[in-house]
Amino acid sequence: MSSRVAVAGCTGSIGTQTLDVLRAEPEHVELVALGASGRDPDALVAQAEAHRPKIVAVADATVAAALQARLPQCEVRGGPDALASLAEDADVVVNGVVGFAGLPVTLATLERGRRLALANKESLIAAGPVVQQARSTPGAELVPVDSEHCALHQCLRANDQRGRVARLVLTASGGPFRGYTAEELASVTVQDALAHPTWSMGPKITVDSSTLMNKGLEVIEANELFGEPAGAAGWGIGFDQIEVVVHPQSVVHSMAEFSDGATIAQLSLPDMRLPIGYALAYPDRITTPYGRIDWADLRRLDFEPPDLEAFGCLRLAYAAGRTGGTAPAWLNAANEVAVAAFLDGAITWTRIAEVIDATLQHHDGTPATGLDVVLEADRRARDLARRIITKDAINP
Repeated sequence: MSSRVAVAGCTGSIGTQTLDVLRAEPEHVELVALGASGRDPDALVAQAEAHRPKIVAVADATVAAALQARLPQCEVRGGPDALASLAEDADVVVNGVVGFAGLPVTLATLERGRRLALANKESLIAAGPVVQQARSTPGAELVPVDSEHCALHQCLRANDQRGRVARLVLTASGGPFRGYTAEELASVTVQDALAHPTWSMGPKITVDSSTLMNKGLEVIEANELFGEPAGAAGWGIGFDQIEVVVHPQSVVHSMAEFSDGATIAQLSLPDMRLPIGYALAYPDRITTPYGRIDWADLRRLDFEPPDLEAFGCLRLAYAAGRTGGTAPAWLNAANEVAVAAFLDGAITWTRIAEVIDATLQHHDGTPATGLDVVLEADRRARDLARRIITKDAINP
């Protein structure tokens, strides 16, 4: 029996690769809905014409009427709640929306007791306590799509004893600036930052990879998925048991170490379609072998510690995660603002971490007691980060 699938963020990197998987696995999954921001209506129309979903949703209500005229065979929904509404019609929702904007899709999917294939790490990071409440809904299931957390999800299936997980190790490619000194990082450009050596991703996450903020966010995500905040769904570990190691080949995606010293790792060539397919088919597996390794050709696997001085974003993420409450929401919001400013040429690459640090200095320790509190924390942090950047422009 095939699962009904909705793809939110369908025109982005995760969305387009999800459609590749759906095309290859028609006997396992049925696409029922596509959702996007509406900023690229032509791409959305092309996808809808190719895949024939029943529903198309756009966050921008102003383009919904025009889309309905171009897609008479589909039900077109428009407005701020349109993407979240897709959870009503699917068994599995792939959340590939970029940034904090993906939070409503995450909450709606879990609150309806559906499976969430989560590629939008920011919603879990910024609103962890709120998402954990939704995760406890009967029938709700969260399967991570991030390659590292998907790897951990697979590794942890080898153990069913809560107290036997000693350590989780997230691997990082190191991005395009691995080995750079602080002096060399001072002059890197947007084009340099977007030249990732192993992964093909959208611009925001590619910049996050270059600063190691992506890995910092993944540390917080791992704690939410597998640590104490996950309650019975977790393994009783904390930030002291979640480590990062740089692995430039991006073949070992993460590792779980157990109490007897055994380490189980998940290996494959870099291909996001593998974790997407895993999340869609879980607990089964798809039959298309994405990322298959030719072991005769794989010559070496290298590992090294991250440089926390040159890449301060990773250090800031650990600190925000340990602080807890709304600190991760502040971290995420400041990072999104800083990365957008860097991509627009308003600040330098090295200034990204400085803007985030300056913003976090004003965090007031507010606990994340509800969605309204998280949304307000996000708003305040964004406003402050923008003011810091504007001050940079006035006083260069």
